[in-house]
Amino acid sequence: MSMGTTPKVTVPSLRAMKAAGEKSVCFVAWDYQMAQLADRAGADIVSVGDTVGVNLWGQAHPLEITLDELLVVAKAVRRGVQRALLSADFPFGPLQEGTATAVRAAVRLVKEAGVDLVKLDGASQHPEAVEAITRAGIPVFPQFGITPQTSLKYGIEYSAASSAQVPDEMLEQLVTEAKRLEAAGAVALNFTNSGPVVGPVVVDAVDIPVLGGFGGGPWLDGRIRMVTAAIGYDAGNVDKEPDTYANVAKVAYDALVECASDIRGARKLRGQK
Repeated sequence: MSMGTTPKVTVPSLRAMKAAGEKSVCFVAWDYQMAQLADRAGADIVSVGDTVGVNLWGQAHPLEITLDELLVVAKAVRRGVQRALLSADFPFGPLQEGTATAVRAAVRLVKEAGVDLVKLDGASQHPEAVEAITRAGIPVFPQFGITPQTSLKYGIEYSAASSAQVPDEMLEQLVTEAKRLEAAGAVALNFTNSGPVVGPVVVDAVDIPVLGGFGGGPWLDGRIRMVTAAIGYDAGNVDKEPDTYANVAKVAYDALVECASDIRGARKLRGQK
C-alpha cells in the first residue's frame, strides 16, 4: 500500500487499536533515512530515543545526551516521518529540574522539531509534570519500570538493564504508577522490562496503550524496537551472525572492503559515472 493511501496515525487511533486488540509498532530511529524506512514499513510510532548517544555516537551512558543534541536528531527524523506519530525522549535533566523546566523542554521539542509526543523516563515520580505538559496541549508518553534513567534506583547497572525484569512483588506498585500516569493525562505508556507476570496486569489496569521495549512481550499492547537492533546495524556483527532480522553491518562492511579494493586497484567505482 502506498503512503498516500495509508491513514496517518493519531493518538485516538492508538487507543482504538488497543480496544480492538491490535498491536502497535514503535520503531526507534535517529536519522532521516532510517526514519523514512521505519515509516514506510508501517510503524505507528517512530521514536527518537535518548540512547542515540550510546548506540550511534559511542557515549558511555544515555544520561550524557543533552536536549539540544536530541533536538538536532528529532528534526532530522521529523523530515522522514509522514504517517507515524513522532515521539521524542526527554534527556535526563528537564523532568528532574522541575515542572516549569519540563514544560519548556516539551514546548521546544514540539515547536522546534515538530514532535507529536514527548516521552518522559521516570514520569511516575513526577505526575504533576505530566499534567502540566498535557495542559499545554502536548501528548505525553511516559516511560516507567526499569528504565535507562531509573535503573540505578533498582540497583541495576544500565548495561545489565536490557536483561532485567521487574520483580513480581512490585506488581501492585506498578499498577498504581500506571493508573497515576493515566489519570495525569498520559496517552500511552512505555513499560520497560515488564515481564510476563506484571505486564499483562498493568495492560488490563489502564485504558491507554502499554508498549514496551526491553523485557516486553506479546502480553503488551505493542512493542518498541530500535531500527539498528532489528536490522543488525552494529559493528560487532561483522564477525558473528546476530539473531536479528538482517545483518546490515556485515553487508555494509563487505561493500566498503570491495569499494576500497576498487580504489586501490584504480578501477571504476560502482554508482559513479
